[in-house]
Amino acid sequence: MSKDKPRDIGVDVNAPANPWDGDTNDPFFGTLSVRGQVLRGIVVKAKAQKTVVVQINKMKYDSKYERYARSSSKISAHSPASVGANEGDAVTIMECRPLSKTKSFVVIERRDP
Repeated sequence: MSKDKPRDIGVDVNAPANPWDGDTNDPFFGTLSVRGQVLRGIVVKAKAQKTVVVQINKMKYDSKYERYARSSSKISAHSPASVGANEGDAVTIMECRPLSKTKSFVVIERRDP
């Protein structure tokens, strides 16, 4: 665990500029490894401590009716202090090991909407 500079997590994202706060569940400064799905969405709730709810909007083609149908899902994700995601932010989340009953994703990047 290097406190000076962020480590490479194997995904092409911008590393956070905020300093490390001692959170071991941080993919850049802690020991949390990431793998699996990479999803993009909008933070709709950031009231819990170190947890955000991200809404993922999808378009699915329905071949019977020959048109697209909108669908969305909400995913709870761990928000490390180095990334600092707030409500309304566009974020990139990535799958990790289960951190709690509902959290298996971690925020790895905050983007402009």
